[in-house]
Amino acid sequence: MPWHLLTLVPGPLLGLFLVSLGNGFISSLTSLRLDDAGVSDIVIGFVAASYFAGLALGAMFSDRLIARIGHIRAYSSFASLTAATFLLQGMFFDPWAWLVLRLVNGWAIVGIYLIVESWLLLAGDAKMRGRLLAIYMIALYGSGMAGQMSLGALDAWGPTAPFMMAGMLASLSVLPMVILPRVDPQMGRIEPLMPLHLLRTTPTGFIGSFGSGIAIAAIYALLPIYLQRVGMNVAEVGHLMACVILGAMLLQYPVGRWSDRQNRQSVLAVLSGACAALSLLILVLPDSRILLALLLFLLGGSVFAIYPVAVSHSTDRASSGELVRLIQGLLLVNSAGSAASPLLIAQVMDAAGARGFFLSFLALSVALTGFFLWRRRVHPAASPAAPFQAAAQMSPIGVEIRVTQELAQAATERE
Repeated sequence: MPWHLLTLVPGPLLGLFLVSLGNGFISSLTSLRLDDAGVSDIVIGFVAASYFAGLALGAMFSDRLIARIGHIRAYSSFASLTAATFLLQGMFFDPWAWLVLRLVNGWAIVGIYLIVESWLLLAGDAKMRGRLLAIYMIALYGSGMAGQMSLGALDAWGPTAPFMMAGMLASLSVLPMVILPRVDPQMGRIEPLMPLHLLRTTPTGFIGSFGSGIAIAAIYALLPIYLQRVGMNVAEVGHLMACVILGAMLLQYPVGRWSDRQNRQSVLAVLSGACAALSLLILVLPDSRILLALLLFLLGGSVFAIYPVAVSHSTDRASSGELVRLIQGLLLVNSAGSAASPLLIAQVMDAAGARGFFLSFLALSVALTGFFLWRRRVHPAASPAAPFQAAAQMSPIGVEIRVTQELAQAATERE
């Protein structure tokens, strides 16, 4: 890696790792604490949805603030705001106050994503984007997995300890940013393609992104409740959630490379079918911690791969001038699915109990499988134009990291 990258990249990535570490276990703990207190599933769904709504709102509007006050000052502001939301959650318990705090938390977190990702875009050219994206994903998924693994130990320290630790980590994440040499990354305008245009241009990409948003948000927000209600303690919930994230991290790239050699619509149908089969197995197989961990590992690998394969499918026919706007639009469609997910699935859980989580997952997966198979029959996918590019949770600015030299060249050759 060039020397200038060694001076510019570690700081924002370390800051991202620290703040995401705390955010990872607070996301699960919020749902667990609400469930422990006897709050209804529907109210828990509203609180969970507010976080994803904050992500979507921040993705659309935070770039203007960052461009106005600069990256380092903006990062300090967002990290401080994140720390304050964590600490306030620990100070008092009120579901509706927590709803507001989670909304603000989502808005602040996506602001941090915007800053880190635009910083990486400035630091490296198109040739380096693949490596930068890989390091970014390791930081993001690694922090999420570590946060879930530490959930039980932190909870054992006392009811407020996890919130204090998350607040401290968010505050400390400022340090790597402020001690770096001062740079001024350029913020591009966020101009995603409109949803109706996306639906007409790439129905498979649109439905895949929306369905993936529903599934992933449900895993983060409501799977911890399911695990707690079937008899897991907080430490066990954290370990099993870590299995899901580990599956997402380890299986995404092999699945993506497989999609380079196959019709991507077929790959999407197989992934959705695997989610349906795994959901059914979890519902019907006898209770076994080891078996459940394996099934959740495979579920994480399948669910988290749907979005990047759907995006890769969409870019196979896009023009070079539409690539960034197309991926930005699909990201916002994914965010809309995430915001709707807890509201929808929580109502099923309220009516059917804990099993409602995987019943919802089964229904969603079957619907996605049927749609992808239908699209493959009526409108076969184009041959992969460029190698699969993995994807993590990103901001609309950060999707530019995915537009590698190979993808841009392939799009240009099609024009």
